Amino acid sequence: MSLRGLHFAALTPMTRLTDMLRSSGWGRNLTPSEFDRVARDAQEVTVPAGGYVARNGEPAEHWLGILHGLAKMSVTSPEGRTSTLTGARTGAWFGEGSLLKKELRRYDVIAIRDTRVALVPAASFEWLRATSLPFNHYLQNLLNARLGLFIGLLEYDRLLGPDARVARCVASLFNPDLYPEPGPYVDLLQAEVGLLSGVSRQRANVALQRLQQAGLIRIENRGLTVLDLGGLRRFAGGG
Repeated sequence: MSLRGLHFAALTPMTRLTDMLRSSGWGRNLTPSEFDRVARDAQEVTVPAGGYVARNGEPAEHWLGILHGLAKMSVTSPEGRTSTLTGARTGAWFGEGSLLKKELRRYDVIAIRDTRVALVPAASFEWLRATSLPFNHYLQNLLNARLGLFIGLLEYDRLLGPDARVARCVASLFNPDLYPEPGPYVDLLQAEVGLLSGVSRQRANVALQRLQQAGLIRIENRGLTVLDLGGLRRFAGGG
């Protein structure tokens, strides 16, 4: 699958909360009255780089979306070892599992850069589940996509070398079931690639150079453009 020649609408730093809700995969399928209720209830916060979007062990009071920015989901062992599960970039929605199971958060979500976060209250989330069939279809697809992502993490994380881990990290940010209409370009610094891949900045740079030499990506002044998403997935062992 190549992304050459495709054009996508993108959320920008100045995108309004209501516009983000309306452009999301679930918001665009709500009825006007359903959308108006959620838009009234939703809030926005800005989390500074290094701050917590969500904390392990805290009550799940909101469904969370990245209005603009970048965050990582991670877990920390009792000994202090941290493992990054995945990244969450602009347009991502997450945290539904804890809401569905009515349990405490089971991982940390940390902002890698200053990040604007959309908060949909748990009561609004449950109301949509009870009233909107399209919303439930969206949740089903989202949970299935996330399950596939984490199965891939379990299957490949211990087997992949650094280059393939970086390729997997980048490819995971272009899953259309997790991100609405992902365009070929992502605003992602090399240090951020390292954080999301679990490798050093220097090693991430080496891997990105090799992926560029293979014709899979193009490194930009700030970020990168994916030229061959299918090839990137195959390089990462994803078939």
